[in-house]
Amino acid sequence: MCKQKIGFLAGRIKIIKQEHQLNGEITDKEVRVIGEKGEQLGVMSGAQANALADEAGLDLVKISPNAVPAVCKIMDYGKFMFDKAKKEKEARKNQKQKIVELKEVQLSMTIEQHDIDIKAKNTIKFLQSGNKVRVVLRMRGRQQAYSAKGIEIVNNFCNQVEEFASKEKDPKVEGRNVVVVLSPKTKK
Repeated sequence: MCKQKIGFLAGRIKIIKQEHQLNGEITDKEVRVIGEKGEQLGVMSGAQANALADEAGLDLVKISPNAVPAVCKIMDYGKFMFDKAKKEKEARKNQKQKIVELKEVQLSMTIEQHDIDIKAKNTIKFLQSGNKVRVVLRMRGRQQAYSAKGIEIVNNFCNQVEEFASKEKDPKVEGRNVVVVLSPKTKK
């Protein structure tokens, strides 16, 4: 079991090192060197560049291996990888926040005005937090014969929240339901 862990970690370290060549791994005859503050130090041998990095107490990292000559930078590699991981984590965090959820609000043919007001209030909260809202009016039994009345109720509900929402499509009858999707209005 311990060997597996060590093997896993060893494989992990190799993957990290394959991304960039460091210090003694750079054996190119000529490399273009960039200093720790971003200044151009010129073209020199790999050994001279390693000596400069050792003098500064930093690492020599091959940034662009395909360039002719290869480009190397003198930097603190541990700090560079930490900052890179931190930026990637922040990007993932921001990406998750932009996922739009589809919330659903259910109405009925016999709903009272007070209940509509409460559902409108909740719909406005959903829209303000950036989510889309699917408004569904369920028709049961004989109510299906009065689908025009159901569309009217849904349109009245949409008019109540029109300051915060825009209809993606007009309400339509889908089987036993009248459905409309509301999306938040874009801020100007």
